[in-house]
Amino acid sequence: MKTLYFPLVHANLTTQNQLWIQSLHANTLIFQTTFIKKNSRSYVNSHSVSSVAESSPETSLSANVSSNLCFYDHFNEFDSLQSVKGRHAQIIKMSEERNSETKMQSLVTSYLAFCDHQSAAMLFLVDSPENCLYWNSFLQEFKIHGGSPVGILQVFCDLHRKGVSFDSGSLTVILKLCANLRELCLGLEVHACLIKKGFNLDVSIKCALMNFYGRCERIDSANLVFNETPDCKFQLWNEIVLVNLRSERWKHAIELFREMQFSHVKANSFTLAKVLKACSRTEALHEGRQIHGYVIRLALKSDLLICNSLISMYCKSKKLKLARKVFDLMESRNLSSWNSIISGYSALGYFDEAWNLFNKMEKSGIKRDIITWNCLLSGHFLHGSYREVLSILRSMQLSGFKPNSSSIISILQAISELQILKFGKEIHGYVIRNGLDYDIYVTTSMLDMYVKNNDLINAQAVFDSMSRRNHFAWNTLISGYSYKGQFEEAVKLLKLMKTEGIKPDIVTYNSLVSGYAVWGNIDKALDIIRRIEISGLKPNVVSWTALISGCLQNEKYKAALEFFIMMQNEGIKPNSTTVLCLLQACAGLSFLHKGKEIHSMVIRNGFIDDVFVMTTLVYMYSKCGSLKTAYDIFQRIDNKTLATWNSMIMGFAIYSLGKQVMYLFKRMQEEGFQPDAVTFTALLSSCKASGLLNEAWRYFDHMKSRYGIAPTIEHYSCMVDLLGKCGYPDEAWEFVKSMPVKPDAAVWGALLGSCRGPYDIELAEVAANKLFKLEPYNPVNYVMMMHLYGMSKRPEDVEGIRMLMEGAGVRLGNAWSWIEINRTIHMFSATGKSHPDEGEIYFNLYKLVSVIKELGYVPDTNCVHQNIDEEEKEKILLAHTEKLAITYGLMKSKSFVPIRVIKNTRMCFDCHSLAKYISLFKRREIFVKDGARFHHFSNGKCSCNELW
Repeated sequence: MKTLYFPLVHANLTTQNQLWIQSLHANTLIFQTTFIKKNSRSYVNSHSVSSVAESSPETSLSANVSSNLCFYDHFNEFDSLQSVKGRHAQIIKMSEERNSETKMQSLVTSYLAFCDHQSAAMLFLVDSPENCLYWNSFLQEFKIHGGSPVGILQVFCDLHRKGVSFDSGSLTVILKLCANLRELCLGLEVHACLIKKGFNLDVSIKCALMNFYGRCERIDSANLVFNETPDCKFQLWNEIVLVNLRSERWKHAIELFREMQFSHVKANSFTLAKVLKACSRTEALHEGRQIHGYVIRLALKSDLLICNSLISMYCKSKKLKLARKVFDLMESRNLSSWNSIISGYSALGYFDEAWNLFNKMEKSGIKRDIITWNCLLSGHFLHGSYREVLSILRSMQLSGFKPNSSSIISILQAISELQILKFGKEIHGYVIRNGLDYDIYVTTSMLDMYVKNNDLINAQAVFDSMSRRNHFAWNTLISGYSYKGQFEEAVKLLKLMKTEGIKPDIVTYNSLVSGYAVWGNIDKALDIIRRIEISGLKPNVVSWTALISGCLQNEKYKAALEFFIMMQNEGIKPNSTTVLCLLQACAGLSFLHKGKEIHSMVIRNGFIDDVFVMTTLVYMYSKCGSLKTAYDIFQRIDNKTLATWNSMIMGFAIYSLGKQVMYLFKRMQEEGFQPDAVTFTALLSSCKASGLLNEAWRYFDHMKSRYGIAPTIEHYSCMVDLLGKCGYPDEAWEFVKSMPVKPDAAVWGALLGSCRGPYDIELAEVAANKLFKLEPYNPVNYVMMMHLYGMSKRPEDVEGIRMLMEGAGVRLGNAWSWIEINRTIHMFSATGKSHPDEGEIYFNLYKLVSVIKELGYVPDTNCVHQNIDEEEKEKILLAHTEKLAITYGLMKSKSFVPIRVIKNTRMCFDCHSLAKYISLFKRREIFVKDGARFHHFSNGKCSCNELW
């Protein structure tokens, strides 16, 4: 048989070890006898480290034998390496001492003490096979005295070349070392040697082989070793389950454990604990509960390791009651038990109970550690309690605990959300002072904190100081530059990333897509999506959602819906965020039918339990003129949030249903929700739309006095608008002058809008002059002044405003209205292409106006600012786009279907009056959404109560 020669493990050790081998000839006699002895013995030791490669920490013998690897009293006289070698020679000559394991082990320790690592390794390898017992301790001592584990393998290879034959015990030890060092090639040769020597059926060797292949990421080979074993002992079953668990083959490990039970093999507590962990990782609650039953049957319910794993499994499965039951039934609890249950309550947001357990822990005699505090920190962060995170930090420090890397990560993430840059810099200083900047997760969290606080200079500095950078670091900084619109820097980083050999991933490209889309460069964002495909990756749902979201932020609602169709054509299914964006796009366009289609998609894709999606559905139906559907959905939401209540309150507000708003507000408080600034905006808006002045004052006063909410400019604007519409423009003016904040265009616009006739001209001029400075290119302000001058019969001032507009280069935008009939949008534009049925529409409109005049309708020609006769003015009024859209709806829709018209500018007084008469005459509901609000016409009345 050809002798097996093991390769050198590391080339840079070759010369050194060859010289050592040559010098070793002088000591050949010392080891020769030992070699002979080695060849003459064989054994199977069930307690060896190799036999329990990964089975249980209970079999670790390092603690038991550490005392054996120390200097013994009768070796204290050694004052040199030569004296150790001399004593070694004496032991070999004396056969009774040669068989003393204690003396041979002490020699190993003596060689290490004099840094003769090669002699120590050689003696260890060729000594009696019981050396396997001391493997962990020997390796620890070897490292302490400056030896490299690679050197042990080198000695093994050299001894093998000299013809030394090793038994199964030594080969098992070498296999274990190959596993620890990930030395695949050498391990494969050892495996071959084991087969040639016939050792491959040994249980200890099988365990070591499976452990070796698992450590070297050859899990399939490990499973093959197990499958080729005809009669698997309990050690093999435990080992193969653990090897698969360590390789994160969670489901396969659970399946193996199931087969293990069918084979009537009992699992040890360590294996059971690890399998429970796999159940929590794979959300296999059913299997976990079965294992719990198995634990009870085996009377292992008092085992601390298993109980702690059960608590962790139930907590991660969100079954806190079961976790608590296990915890309460435990006869004794350790620190891990308390940390597991506290972590479970904290992670799921049950902070009161988490703190209650936290306080009980100290009373039970178990001292808290840094992990206990970190459980509270991470839990509060996960549930958005960012300020509480900082409060916990202070309490933790007062208790004498220094934040570690895990603590710092939660704290930095909370600071990122709170945007407290100053405190973030203090944490940065703490990180540097305490040497925590070695942790890549800490530095990437710090980088993320600076990016989210818009401090790209310091973000770049942190990035430059990182000794190693992961994908997250690169992506975070690229994302930061993209969101700030600094695309040159972002692209430069992308190129540098490729130069350093790091391939951009989908997250990298998605950050660029999102950045370009947010800044309105939709074509460039779409180009990046195409580049993703060229790079060999595939655009995912995040890529397309980023593009759709960017369109939404730039009010390109139609483009958002078009990109969604492209996304579907690519075969990509939407997620909940995509649906949120689509619903908002439908709301922006008032596409009720399209919104219903998205609603159907929500049901098909199982998003019906997502409170954010359902809240957006309420918002969409409210904005699309289907308030009843919005309220029905609102009623069905079980887990309402404050945003859900705000959406419904705002829905009633835009329909001028002030009483319903106040009722809903009362219900909201009864269910334990405290209002925020958005709630009060909705309340004041509803009061404004309904003319409820006293109620508005009460809400406005209660904002700060009762709820501690400082009114914003938006709230002041609502009050100004309300005072004006209720007929108190002078009071509105006094209110503006007394405001603690500087009025903006919204406030001056509200004041101008409150001026309703010739008697308000002076106040209107004050507001208009402010607006002409703040918004010189907004045509609405000029039109409102022309309308007031027209009502006051001051044509020269009307002309003056027109000349002012021309001088400023202000042009009236194109007014349009549209209506959806049979899933087709019909657009009516003041300056664009005429509708194909225009002649028929005008014919029906003329007939309708003639009939309605008999009911009392009088055209309001004050809406026409041209200096022409009344008859011509009436003809111009008939061309208003909302009139054409309403008429077309009457012509083409069924008599029981409400007419829904969308208009981009504010509805004029004449169109408003005509719509009321049409609703009375035709007995049809008419919904008109103009640039300011919704108008619901029914039986000759409008929901706005003339307050729009």
